[in-house]
Amino acid sequence: MFEKICDMLVENLSLERDDIKMESTFEELEVDSLDLFELVGDLEEEFEIEIEDVSSLKSIEDVVKYVESKTN
Repeated sequence: MFEKICDMLVENLSLERDDIKMESTFEELEVDSLDLFELVGDLEEEFEIEIEDVSSLKSIEDVVKYVESKTN
């Protein structure tokens, strides 16, 4: 799941792969709220889920855990 989400970040938000770690926060990666909403839309479409509380997603780990909880 981490790898898939990293791929989405690299492809859609032009982040560098080497900069993305499981513990990376969106603030550290300089992902702003608009970028985050774009990512959420991509995640919802890719995994056919609905992400209701975007504000709770502060790090890559938060996203991975959330998506895993909705898809398992």
